[in-house]
Amino acid sequence: MLCCPRTNSPMPSSLLEKTVSGVRLSPEDAAELLRSNDLASIAQAAHRVCRRLHPERERTYNVERNINYTNGCVSGCKFCAFFRAEDSPEHYILDRDTIHAKVAETVALGGNQILLQGGLHPALPFSWYLDMLREIRQSFPTINIHGFSPTEIVFFARKFSLSCQEVLSQLREAGLGSLPGGGAEILVDRVRNEVSPNKATAADWLDVCRQWHHLGGRGSATMMFGHVETVEDRVEHLSQLRDLQDETAGFTAFICWTFQPGQTRLAHLRKIGSWEYLKTLAVSRLFLDNFRNIQASWVTQGMQIGPLSLHYGANDLGSIMIEENVVAAAGTVYKTNEHELRQAITDTGYVPKRRDDAYLEKIGTKNQPFTAIL
Repeated sequence: MLCCPRTNSPMPSSLLEKTVSGVRLSPEDAAELLRSNDLASIAQAAHRVCRRLHPERERTYNVERNINYTNGCVSGCKFCAFFRAEDSPEHYILDRDTIHAKVAETVALGGNQILLQGGLHPALPFSWYLDMLREIRQSFPTINIHGFSPTEIVFFARKFSLSCQEVLSQLREAGLGSLPGGGAEILVDRVRNEVSPNKATAADWLDVCRQWHHLGGRGSATMMFGHVETVEDRVEHLSQLRDLQDETAGFTAFICWTFQPGQTRLAHLRKIGSWEYLKTLAVSRLFLDNFRNIQASWVTQGMQIGPLSLHYGANDLGSIMIEENVVAAAGTVYKTNEHELRQAITDTGYVPKRRDDAYLEKIGTKNQPFTAIL
């Protein structure tokens, strides 16, 4: 059961001033913040830290597409409404023509990245994945393939009797551009054993990211919260991410979102609301002092709370999401287009600017999207 009691006492100003001035918060500090009900003070501190790291008037977004090449999966995670068993009539594997058509449409709409993920499929050979990457890279050399996840890498290594480093090296050579942080959920094995017992351990997830970073790769870090974890579990998750970032500096951004219980085996759990989301986002900004970018999750929070996140520590609004299937399978469906996303950023007082997939370069002009998506 989620344990997140709120304290009624005001948040000590010294604690927030400490992090605003650049002093690193301890895990105990983070737990105190997560238990506080003083959202206004926490938000103000997170916003000040964000403005220190990003003093420019621009706030960013990009244009990408999620391509779930299969929903076949043997993991059976309790929180997932998307996966299907191989013998299910709803099971699918996208053929190459379908995948290429999706990538082509993304490029035509000005997209710079595809998020390529599937389930832990029991039958596909490793050559299937390598060939898919090579063909996409050959046909669409300008698109970044933000592909798979650490849990998929661990699955590949075990299934094909390879080391994780060998899997990563071969995928990178075939065209993998960056590694998404999917499958992290909460990096505490007690939690993972309850909600996803057939998945990679917390140490496995972290080690895949470590090896990818040592190969020169970059990727995102994530956290899905609001299910069976405690406040201490959230802090442990953030602490492990911060420690690994100290070691490798390989994470480009952190994205957190709330668990969507609809149509899952955890549907009996209370859905976490926007108040808890915004507080956790703000505390993440304060605690993850070695992460330059914090991305908001309008996909789970909608186009009212999502843009509001830019005043709670986030500096990036993510993507317009030409296609999204996993969250939608749980019954949470928010949609937007580039015009609406840019207007939402403008309405928060910032200048919208498209960025590249690595958060390093802003593209287009200040007042015009790179490609109109209507």
